[in-house]
Amino acid sequence: MRRHRTATAALLAVTALLAGALSATSAGAAPAPAPSPASFAPKQAAKGFWTAERMRAATPLDLVPVGPGALKSPAPGGEETVIAPTAFPQPGGPWSSGGAVVKTSGRVFFTMQGRTASCSGNSVTSQNGSTVITAGHCVKYQGAWHTNWVFVPGYDNGQAPYGQWSATKTLATDQWAASEDINYDVGAAVVAPLNGKTLAATVGAQGLSFNGGYNKPMYAFGFPAAAPYDGSRLIHCSGNSSRDFLFSKDHSLGCNMTGGSSGGPWFTSFNEATGTGLQASVNSFGYIFLPNRMFGPYFGNEAKAVYDKAQVS
Repeated sequence: MRRHRTATAALLAVTALLAGALSATSAGAAPAPAPSPASFAPKQAAKGFWTAERMRAATPLDLVPVGPGALKSPAPGGEETVIAPTAFPQPGGPWSSGGAVVKTSGRVFFTMQGRTASCSGNSVTSQNGSTVITAGHCVKYQGAWHTNWVFVPGYDNGQAPYGQWSATKTLATDQWAASEDINYDVGAAVVAPLNGKTLAATVGAQGLSFNGGYNKPMYAFGFPAAAPYDGSRLIHCSGNSSRDFLFSKDHSLGCNMTGGSSGGPWFTSFNEATGTGLQASVNSFGYIFLPNRMFGPYFGNEAKAVYDKAQVS
């Protein structure tokens, strides 16, 4: 998760890109390329590929500044859908209260453009018991799908106490797959069983909430690996969320998590004692001119669609 440029630079970039978009629609302009498929079957990482050293050395994945194509507003309409699972702390603190979240959340590792990289993710309730929700840019970025994709729930400083779960399929919202629209930065992965058991049967799974509205208490979790963090443990932020009033239509939350936390879950109705809640967003991006604030996509119909595809794959 990268902080964006200054407001002036961002506005200049938007102006320039808008001008390019207008010129592309003039007479004689080439037709737009076909949209990218919204799912991918990544090559599974060879056994032993993700060693403790390689996981520790993986580059935390950031997100580049948004362009005008990312400024389309998601439609928060539709009936609220809740998929249930069976005084706030200060932002940016290690999670020490235990509960289900220490097992359902974890780090995501993959190969991108010839280098190893990392994000975060979360095991969610699903029909196949094998679904991980993360950010769109944690499965596909700059036009290419990531490979050697694994989920490591309960990651602990290079250790994988519940195993490494290889993706058989990764997916993103149609809007992220087609144009990497920041408002729909939601991805998913279907992971193969391990030792004859599904992911949910091994570590549990959190519920989800779609079309739940804005301005709610939220808890965000992730494994930030860029300074001042090192990716070694689960970090959380919490507080009253709001709606982004600048360029996107995302949720906003006070938080100082850094790169590598992307894809980590945001929960509503979170119970500190049990470590359970309803996932309603993921860590996505931050503005460089607005420090200590993080943004996550609204889980509307588009997010539910990619979740529905993942859970039956």
